Amino acid sequence: MTTVAAYAAPAAKAPLERTTIERRAVREFDVLIDIKFAGICHSDIHQAREGWGEAIFPMVPGHEIAGVVSEVGPGVTKFAVGDRVGVGCMVDSCRECDNCKAGLEQYCTGGNVMTYNGVGKDGQPTYGGYSEKIVVDENFVVRIPDGLKLDEAAPLLCAGVTLYSPLKHWNAGPGKKVAILGMGGLGHMGVKIAHALGAEVTVLSQSLRKKDDGLKLGADHYYATSDPKTFEELRGTFDLIVSTVSAPLDFGAFLSLLKSDGALVNVGAPEEPISLNLFSVIAGRKTLAGSSIGGIRETQEMLDFCAEHGFGAEIELIRADEINEAYERVLASDVRYRFVIDTATI
Repeated sequence: MTTVAAYAAPAAKAPLERTTIERRAVREFDVLIDIKFAGICHSDIHQAREGWGEAIFPMVPGHEIAGVVSEVGPGVTKFAVGDRVGVGCMVDSCRECDNCKAGLEQYCTGGNVMTYNGVGKDGQPTYGGYSEKIVVDENFVVRIPDGLKLDEAAPLLCAGVTLYSPLKHWNAGPGKKVAILGMGGLGHMGVKIAHALGAEVTVLSQSLRKKDDGLKLGADHYYATSDPKTFEELRGTFDLIVSTVSAPLDFGAFLSLLKSDGALVNVGAPEEPISLNLFSVIAGRKTLAGSSIGGIRETQEMLDFCAEHGFGAEIELIRADEINEAYERVLASDVRYRFVIDTATI
């Protein structure tokens, strides 16, 4: 066991504070990672405040982890000391179900082990990236290409793959009209990735406040959803809308923006249930869907794609003692576009 410094929420809705946690000794197939940077995801806030249900405390959030390998177990073949690596939202899965065998560990039917607020196969709670080090099985570690800066790569481990996966699955590319709903930590990555895939990209945001940023990051068009004319003008326009919004929406209004056979895919997860008039999907054979992160193989593919196209996340680097302030700023949509903790300050 190794004792490391970390920032943890001692109880639901309590401010995060500096503490120490125990990391397990490196096992045969484990990789010990010196964490350099950890992104702050809106999910961290949902879970630290029990917005998605009962949680495990103390909680060390963080599933956007970038660092350097400092030790490997004797059976490790994929990584060596000194490698630049990342860890995303999960650190294990059953590895035996059809989804795991297909590289879809995010949909493991046996239940995957989340990077934090989870319970490992050893029965111990998992602790995330707001810490100095982490020990992870090599099969749940990915390589960060040299073309990506570690701090800009960290948010790709959740925000990046959460957008890459549905954009690829629903065939965003040349000839397709894609809308990204919400221009935040997830949405800005959706704009970059959809543009790099060759789609015609529209941002649908509450206001035009971030229009210049959206166009600079690769959007072709930018509309305010607070303007009723937007819904008249864009009716029947899109092949695909990816919603990154974690607040309840008028889904009927957004489904009306799809072409026939179009899909509205949710990656933002509101805490409240939604209601829907089913004629919104029946008329036009439309799909209302959801998508989670990506499997390990797809996460590596996404990192390689981002490196090949020369972009990471747009980040604001903060000290660990600014985490609580950062949480409030995320809730106020006051970040462009992802906070990343410099873990050297823990």
